[in-house]
Amino acid sequence: MKSKKITGAEILVRVLIEQGTDIVFGYPGGQVMDIYESLFHHRKEIKHILTAHEQGAAHAADGYARATGKTGVVIATSGPGATNLVTGIAAAYMDSIPVVAITGNVPTSQIGTDSFQEVDITGITIPITKHNFFVDDVAKLAGVLRKAFLLAASGRPGPVLVDIPKDVQEALFPYEPQGPVMKESPFAAKDIRIKEAAAIINQAKRPYIYFGGGIISSDAEEELLKLSELTDAPMGCSMMGISAIPSDYPRFLGMQGMHGHYSSTVAMNKADVIIALGVRFNDRSTNDRLKFEPNAKVVHIDIDGSELSKTVEAYCGLRGELKQTLQSLLPLIEKRENEIWWKNIKSLKNSEAAMADKREGFTPANLYSILNKFKNENTPVVTDVGQHQVWASQYMNFYKKRKFISNCGLGAMGYGMGAAIGASFGLNRKEKVLLITGDGSFGMNLNELATAVTYNIPMTIVILNNHTLGMVRQLQTMFYHKHYSATDIDRKTDFVLLANSFGLKARKTENLSELEKALKEADNCKGPFLIECVIDKDESVLPMFKPGGSTEDIITEI
Repeated sequence: MKSKKITGAEILVRVLIEQGTDIVFGYPGGQVMDIYESLFHHRKEIKHILTAHEQGAAHAADGYARATGKTGVVIATSGPGATNLVTGIAAAYMDSIPVVAITGNVPTSQIGTDSFQEVDITGITIPITKHNFFVDDVAKLAGVLRKAFLLAASGRPGPVLVDIPKDVQEALFPYEPQGPVMKESPFAAKDIRIKEAAAIINQAKRPYIYFGGGIISSDAEEELLKLSELTDAPMGCSMMGISAIPSDYPRFLGMQGMHGHYSSTVAMNKADVIIALGVRFNDRSTNDRLKFEPNAKVVHIDIDGSELSKTVEAYCGLRGELKQTLQSLLPLIEKRENEIWWKNIKSLKNSEAAMADKREGFTPANLYSILNKFKNENTPVVTDVGQHQVWASQYMNFYKKRKFISNCGLGAMGYGMGAAIGASFGLNRKEKVLLITGDGSFGMNLNELATAVTYNIPMTIVILNNHTLGMVRQLQTMFYHKHYSATDIDRKTDFVLLANSFGLKARKTENLSELEKALKEADNCKGPFLIECVIDKDESVLPMFKPGGSTEDIITEI
């Protein structure tokens, strides 16, 4: 007996359900009305979260995916609805986050006629998606959607876009239900490459492990720690690697790179073997690549073969899934102790400790120390982009993975509110989310306060208000003769009154005791609560690389 024919929009929603999707983020419009009609009929099976803007919806799908490890889903209409997703899609792409973006488009008969709200969104997003699809036949729709979920989660994760014209949503076709797609089977690197890597690692006298978000997405935390124990190697991470292992793990030196910890950054440059795991060698980690790791052999393991020797030549490159590759590598690693190397590391740590900001008052170091006390090991910490983001990566402590959620590769200001909302829904709103933002970043996404209030999101929003675009101002101070061109924010916005107008409580704080009182009040609030922290505009993020410099040029004071 043949299956009953149903609309393409209904097929879409049923495929979402079969793939385990129970929540989608989005904003309706003319070319997705049929999809929203089907969502209405399945509202008990799929919850739709209406954001204030499509970009917020895209970041929410991203935050949901980071907090849960599942694939996030976002829906937008054609034209401006679709283009408003672009920043969110790019943010997910740069950080390898699994998201399926579904857009409506004008009917196929109108494609190419410059009709109202027509845009070639597949053409626009080719460089920022793993793959994208334009579905011109309802018979292909279910298969394309299933492939989108498969691609988003398999291998190196990332966003996939599916563009569906309105007439395809309206067309009738039988739906044959299937189970959720299974990710492509993970594979270890080739045995011969694993043996080569083991030989190099076993000869190392100054080994260093550099890891990134690939450790989290492949669930390879246990193998990472075992490798560090066997090799007696210090470890550092990219910003994407933060929270993969406990912050207090003895061999962990913290984030490495342009704004990373001094000991971690310098140790990586002094190593004779760098073991890079699920991480890119971008400019933030190397700065001047010609001066980077001059004496080290790089053993690089990544699921994405295009990353091997892409920017830094790998002495031994292994293409393979991290967890399985490490499981095959570990039995070949000889256990040792590196006493001389650790004496050098201890000296670096002592130097870093001497550089620590010990000033009293409402400094970033003291402010984040209080935030650490008020969060627990289950608290998701979400950041926007800027100085506050880097301070969070330097000062915040984490003990469970997926608890640091930040847009690292694209660096999209305005990411935080949407991502925090998505993370909260991913955790069924059971954990209070801590969003750390700046007045510049917050100004780009404050419309999502409406979403947070509407859905009573349990979140504490901490705005570090220095009345300037802090990171840009810092660069202008150091390298542009203190010419503060367009960086000082002279807005008259009262964040407390603004928050109140959206329907949430807020407090302004100018010292540590006021912050503690406000955080206690926030803890007792079931919904969103906003705290403004007024800090000095000349606070700086240190250490940092000189633009175009190397580790030898690291700046530790201004």
